[in-house]
Amino acid sequence: MKRFRQLLLGAILVSSSLVYGAQEVRIASHVSALSPLHYQAEAFAKAAEAALPGKFEFKHYPNGQLGDEKALITNVKAGSLEMIIVASGGLKLDPKLDFFDLPWLFNDRAHVIRAMKAGLEDEVKKTIEEKTGLIVLGIYENGFRHIMNTKHAIFTPADMQGLKIRVAGGKVRQDTFREMGASPQKVAWTETFTALQTGVVDGAEAATYGFYEQKHHEIMNYFSITNHVYTPSFLLASKKFFDSLKPEEQATLKRIGHALTESSYKEAEALEKKYLDEMKSKTQINEANVKLFQEKLGSEQADYEKKFGNKWLNIVKSTAQ
Repeated sequence: MKRFRQLLLGAILVSSSLVYGAQEVRIASHVSALSPLHYQAEAFAKAAEAALPGKFEFKHYPNGQLGDEKALITNVKAGSLEMIIVASGGLKLDPKLDFFDLPWLFNDRAHVIRAMKAGLEDEVKKTIEEKTGLIVLGIYENGFRHIMNTKHAIFTPADMQGLKIRVAGGKVRQDTFREMGASPQKVAWTETFTALQTGVVDGAEAATYGFYEQKHHEIMNYFSITNHVYTPSFLLASKKFFDSLKPEEQATLKRIGHALTESSYKEAEALEKKYLDEMKSKTQINEANVKLFQEKLGSEQADYEKKFGNKWLNIVKSTAQ
């Protein structure tokens, strides 16, 4: 019995040291726990804690608890925050990443996956790390963006004429909506619901989970699947945090981040289907005629190629089917 108590006490002490000796690592995001980004952060943390028991205690801060996307990026670059997972804000880390604002660049999710595996993921990772010094542990999915509005379903560019649409992103995305006949509006995402109610805007463009979490389907009757832009997500670690780790720990975190790529796409797809299924009882869902939109496009890709070359575009074109 005495021997048993000694063993039990030893096990408790070891367990306690694993918990209390663990390094706290914060993973922050600007989006809610309903997003694929939150799943990606949780999956990474769970795998890291299993692979390096007692080393880390990950704490999640979704929904902008530690600041908006811009603030999160600033803090992780400064080393005052260990890790973040972001989406559109990550595209502002280097002008070359405007690539992901090019309209109708990818045919579907399978096309994204093929292009990433064919070298695009490595190119994007290299660009971010060389520009910022941040460590890219994973490039996953935020999602394709679609359009919801209060007026009518969107099937063709003609249906966009005159619509006041809340549009996120930079100049390329704003110009694309103008080309389609819409009037892009800059409204804070958290203020979009009220802007829709008061008629300041007629609609908005966003990823499916964004519409769902903001309950936009309760006041907008039309959800048009346009797939006009695909946005990746970026799991980023500060250099200060990463440099504090042993080489083998760094290698383990990089391995885990990369290994989660395939499951992250599957989970993002499952979440999108779930949210569409739940919204369809309150809003009309239709698929836009993407070919007609593509035919109306201007010189976006040509302009991008003049600035940054055709390497990334060629990867996307070579993996299309």
